[in-house]
Amino acid sequence: MPNLLLTIRYDGTRYHGWQVQKNALSIQAVLQEAIWKLFGEKMDIKGCSRTDAGVHANMYCVSFHAPFYPGEYHTLCAINNALPEDIKAFRCEETDDDFHARYSCVAKEYIYNIYNAKHENPFVSKYSFHYKYPIDEKKLNTAASYFVGTHDFSSFCSAHSDVEDTVRTIYHCSVERSKDMVQIKICGDGFLYNMVRIIAGTLLDVAKGKIQEDDILQIITSANRKNAGKTLPANGLFLNKVFYGEVNLES
Repeated sequence: MPNLLLTIRYDGTRYHGWQVQKNALSIQAVLQEAIWKLFGEKMDIKGCSRTDAGVHANMYCVSFHAPFYPGEYHTLCAINNALPEDIKAFRCEETDDDFHARYSCVAKEYIYNIYNAKHENPFVSKYSFHYKYPIDEKKLNTAASYFVGTHDFSSFCSAHSDVEDTVRTIYHCSVERSKDMVQIKICGDGFLYNMVRIIAGTLLDVAKGKIQEDDILQIITSANRKNAGKTLPANGLFLNKVFYGEVNLES
């Protein structure tokens, strides 16, 4: 049975995250129905990440052992025809038998969008957090650099998380502006529950003047969730890239 790697993108607005749930619509439930329809049988669908409710993805990877492989073009056409408009596949390939979308992943990159204008924009509101006060993106970029490295990120993990190992390595973290959109980009070997959204909220505290750029290190070393910023809404968050194999992540 060929092991297939399917890459999709989706608008997570109306979904309760990736994972199948009894009383809520999920990305996994919708996608696996489309895959099962093509292959005529149920298979175990493995996702690369457990994205939260309302989070989007520019790139999300799924692996599964299929009874046959009709080729990329026919696979994508059949699956996309069975998917709604807010979930679409754009790549499919046969991979190693032991490949696993989640456990074979070496790093992920997320982006968080902050729409920085006096008034809200209905064309971007689903995909960004609106903040009407001035943001000095250069100041935030300096603050973001303090996240880079291997740290205990307990301060940036939801209080509802029961994970035991809170040490993660961040390879890159930056803040850039394009007109009214301020974008936080962060790449690491893994992320805790709500970690990126809490980091975004903490960087916004820098913009507000509540903390200084170099206070980030003190917040990290405190290992105390109360010292970090608020958890920003899910609609501004995108899983942007997923990395497999040998990759120069520092670059």
